[in-house]
Amino acid sequence: MASTGEKALHAALKKRAFDPVYFFFGEDDFLKDARVRELVDTAIDPSTRDFNLELRRGNELDAEALDALLSTPPMLAERRVVVIREVDKLKKDSRKLLDRYLERPAADTVLVLVAPAGAKVDKPLADRSVPVEFAPLTADRVVKWIGHHAEAILHRSITPDAVTLLVEAVGTELAQLAVELEKLASYAGETIDEAAVSEVVGIRRGESVGSLLDAIAAKNAGVALTLVAGVLQQPKTTAVSIVMGLTTQTLALAYGVAARGGGVASRALFNEYMSLLKETGAFPGRPWGEAVNAWTRNTDRWTTDELDRALTALLAADMALKETRISSDEQLLTSLVLTLCGMGFSRRAA
Repeated sequence: MASTGEKALHAALKKRAFDPVYFFFGEDDFLKDARVRELVDTAIDPSTRDFNLELRRGNELDAEALDALLSTPPMLAERRVVVIREVDKLKKDSRKLLDRYLERPAADTVLVLVAPAGAKVDKPLADRSVPVEFAPLTADRVVKWIGHHAEAILHRSITPDAVTLLVEAVGTELAQLAVELEKLASYAGETIDEAAVSEVVGIRRGESVGSLLDAIAAKNAGVALTLVAGVLQQPKTTAVSIVMGLTTQTLALAYGVAARGGGVASRALFNEYMSLLKETGAFPGRPWGEAVNAWTRNTDRWTTDELDRALTALLAADMALKETRISSDEQLLTSLVLTLCGMGFSRRAA
């Protein structure tokens, strides 16, 4: 769900009516940069852009230079925009001047203060501006972002199947998704479909991380084993990322088993799982809807004891993948698949 600041910024962009000061902060620098560009494009007429736009960095500004930036009126336009990136790097004198300016900001200037990912939230700035936090998007919002980016920026439509396959291949990092969407827009016609993603990104339905996770959720060792080698060859996919996805899936299934034990009906599990993802923001390695459908179908295949042993096996696999070892990633994942699908449990029990 969009934050209050995001909603306020969206409304300002739509109405082309801006507050004097915005403070962009949070962990997603890609989204911050995109919103800065959108604000600049919306707030300034292209014909006067050279006169009415200033893009600077905090560590480059002494108090005198900052004062000049903030006191210059717009030229041949109703407003100017001043963007200060790395605002947390302002020197002491410059920061004092900024604080004085924020007490009575100019009505004909839109000041955008941008803090980088990892910077502590500057409460005094947040209190005297419209604060807009850019947190990493949850998986369901990434899916919506892909559709919006394709249509609004690249002027292409993209099918739901193509979105699912793209997320499975690339993950949820927006910068990387944007790169792949640029390639797809150049390759495809007006619509980016599943076939285009297969050709450009190099992944086919049925050979994805999602397919592997589905097979393990269903305890189908035969299908899962045929997928391991191919999935490891997919872009942005590693044995560690697969184990992370499996861990999320196993914890979710444990939640579902507990819910079923508490009297939740099978038909209500879908909503239970969606609520869980919204509360935790966990990334299941694929779009939320696809993951939740798989978990809902397969919850009753698992017992609490099996899920406890599965989590132990996942922890051991994660540790093994991060240590020097003789076994390859494929060998470790093959052994893990057998264990998670029950074959390893059966042999030990025998």
